[in-house]
Amino acid sequence: MLTQLKIEKITSDLLKPIRLTKSFLIWMGFLGASLLVCLFAYFLQLRDGMVVTGLGDYVSWGMYISNFVFFVATSLIGMLISAVLSLSGQKWATPLARIAEIIALAFAAVAGLVIIMDMGRPERLLNVFIHGRIQSPIVWDVTVVTIYVLVSTLFLYIPLIPDLKICSEKLEKLPPFARNLYKFLSLNWNNTIEQKKLIKDSTRVLAIFIIPIALAIHTVTSWLFANTSRAGWDSTIFGPYFVSGAFVSGCAAVIIAMYFFQKNYKLQDYITDFHFNKIGQLLALVSLVYLYFNLNEYMVPGYKMKLAEAKHLKELFSGSHALLFWSTQLLGLIIPIILLLFKKMRKSGPLLIIAAFVLIGSWFKRYIIVFPTMEHPFLPIQNVPLNFKIYTPTLVEILVTIAPMILVLIIITILSKIIPIIPIHETIEQLEELEENKK
Repeated sequence: MLTQLKIEKITSDLLKPIRLTKSFLIWMGFLGASLLVCLFAYFLQLRDGMVVTGLGDYVSWGMYISNFVFFVATSLIGMLISAVLSLSGQKWATPLARIAEIIALAFAAVAGLVIIMDMGRPERLLNVFIHGRIQSPIVWDVTVVTIYVLVSTLFLYIPLIPDLKICSEKLEKLPPFARNLYKFLSLNWNNTIEQKKLIKDSTRVLAIFIIPIALAIHTVTSWLFANTSRAGWDSTIFGPYFVSGAFVSGCAAVIIAMYFFQKNYKLQDYITDFHFNKIGQLLALVSLVYLYFNLNEYMVPGYKMKLAEAKHLKELFSGSHALLFWSTQLLGLIIPIILLLFKKMRKSGPLLIIAAFVLIGSWFKRYIIVFPTMEHPFLPIQNVPLNFKIYTPTLVEILVTIAPMILVLIIITILSKIIPIIPIHETIEQLEELEENKK
């Protein structure tokens, strides 16, 4: 068993970040001001219509839909780390589980707002619920996103219950309302055997339940593309292709969050080089799977070389989109895979840089999935202005696209300041189990 002194130190270390600091207020002020600028851009879009964007009759999906696919993708990381790794008995992922769950919840919750931004008349969203048809992939998309947000919330909250009780008892200088709120949310936790079993069983059920939901959320999103016959989207592999890509962007997001939490919250004893090495190996694995699907996406149509697909691939490989395409593939996937094969590149510093390139590449990957296809319809574009043929995002569109990213950062920052970012109860239990095994 761990000594009481050791338990107190762990508790103190992991509760220390839950306090207001000057750097936190400055960071939140910067995010808040940036969000206001982006919301003003959205106000202009609401006032003047979609004409303020670069979208039109031909390229009707652009940065907004790319953003939506990216957000849905990144939200799957909670399922991978907290469910799949947990069910497979990977104890090393315990300190990273809550970070992954917070990222998953933030991205999933904001994904719904992202799709609303693409609507010229957002008030008509209610028509999806009132007049939606079960055959429509959009109805299923809204359904699975909503369910995934609810299940992700439970998946974050239920294992958090013991830590909420610790917060109510151990946090200093808490206002009475905050202490009472922690106590209320802890649901009268007393650390009894029955309560431990209930938490463990509930978490396991949710872990099993969230896997098909998470797979469904991105598979349905892929159907929005694959159910059309456009060159570049007409593919039967889009489901697993999107899911594997989701794990790549999610792992990269977790690595970046790990680095900043470790440095800013002084958690070097709990997020170590061992954890960076393990998550780096996981990123290499999912990136290799994603590389396979990337090869399949282009080699198969390239071999058949139908007329429409030939034009689409030519634009990607050597045409107007070639620079963006090859930069994304090389800097965001192939080179990171090669670097991750070396252990020294899986340390915190190098891994942060690799993860940043992977995450940025993941966004641009969604971007080149969306708009080049829409620029190459089967019927020729004739007798229209040049700006109808070529998609160029406007400043308003870029700012509106950035708004959800800022909102995700705000959610992650606030959650990391009101709950322990590393599970206290699970960390203590795991260390006690290790001590028992040594005897």
